[in-house]
Amino acid sequence: MVRGLLTERSKSDMSRRCDICGKGQVRGNSILRRGQSKKTGGIGQHVTAVTPRLFRPNLQVAHALVDGRPQRIKACANCIKSGRVVKRKRVKQAA
Repeated sequence: MVRGLLTERSKSDMSRRCDICGKGQVRGNSILRRGQSKKTGGIGQHVTAVTPRLFRPNLQVAHALVDGRPQRIKACANCIKSGRVVKRKRVKQAA
């Protein structure tokens, strides 16, 4: 079973969000610097540009058991590694 599964929501506005913990994208800045750092013998670094950017979660499509039924969900790598996603059992088909 998937613990803590969030309620149903529209797929268009929540496509980059973990179905288990709700982790989504966060806004931040990309900071460009120039100059040699003081630690390596320079006079210090100076900020030349600050550009907005998005930090996106590491989402993976996982085949998990939800309420006893196999279902595809989007889960972040942290939820998969911590065991919050119970993966479905694969059945080998006889050839």
